Amino acid sequence: MSSVICTLFEGHYHFGVASLVNSLQKNGFAGDIFAGYRGSLPFWAADAKESSLPNWPTAYTFTVSDQIQLHFLPLTTEYHLTNYKPNFLLELWDGPAKSADNIFYFDPDITVKCEWEFFESWVQCGVALVHERSMNDMPPSHPLRQWWFKVIEKCGKTVTRDLYSYINGGFCGVNKRHIEFLQTWVSVMDAGFKYFELSASQFKHKLTRSHLFQAQDQDGLNITAMCSLSPISEIGPEGMDLISGGKIMSHALGSTKPWKKKFIRTALRGKGPSLADKHYWLYAKYPIKAHSDYEQRLKKTSLLLSSFIHRFYRKG
Repeated sequence: MSSVICTLFEGHYHFGVASLVNSLQKNGFAGDIFAGYRGSLPFWAADAKESSLPNWPTAYTFTVSDQIQLHFLPLTTEYHLTNYKPNFLLELWDGPAKSADNIFYFDPDITVKCEWEFFESWVQCGVALVHERSMNDMPPSHPLRQWWFKVIEKCGKTVTRDLYSYINGGFCGVNKRHIEFLQTWVSVMDAGFKYFELSASQFKHKLTRSHLFQAQDQDGLNITAMCSLSPISEIGPEGMDLISGGKIMSHALGSTKPWKKKFIRTALRGKGPSLADKHYWLYAKYPIKAHSDYEQRLKKTSLLLSSFIHRFYRKG
């Protein structure tokens, strides 16, 4: 059974792509990774060669190792990349990843912690999803779920399952048998664009929580999980290290990412490094080297010092 991985990035998020790919190799993934992007190729992929991929006008392939080929796919969509996720996965299945049995999407601020075999088995249980820490307790009677019925009705769908937790939009794994899930996600997002004042091209942080798509693609994903005919398989927020006890992934939430964070300064403000911060730098060295040896030594020393400071000085 073949699996491919994809992500979307622009700007400095290429640093996250590098550690994501490194973590995948370390944990046993072998195959093709597709990175949709805007802007320029990362400096660390300067050796990428223009390549020909099915149903994609231009692509650049970077040989990461004997096990992994990283394909950079320039994007022309006007969508904000966070709103483009389901479309991208469907376009991959219609083109460069046509022969793949499974597609896994990871945000570029995620690293993988467990053996790849786990993901291959997980996706056979249904569409693989992970709960968010925020609003994790979200029963069917939650007002947002009640209001989301309006979106589901506009899509010509009905509620197919009662859900009790809110899902994080940074990851999903889909077997081709369940491609309907992605098609439904696109329909839900299209309904948001057409009927509910959701902007396809902007990432609006200031929308109020009474807006049905305040969290944009993430709310769309949650609505999809309510009305899709495909089975789903959920793991709690520990699946992304959003709470303790996780062994699967680490997701660096927040606007300041591990490759930009000033760890000692942050610790002096009472906040220590997160598990995602630590795992980003754990996987930053090989096989893709996006940071110099000096910067890696400096950051790892900063992580140790900030962890020590945080033992004594915590934000109340």
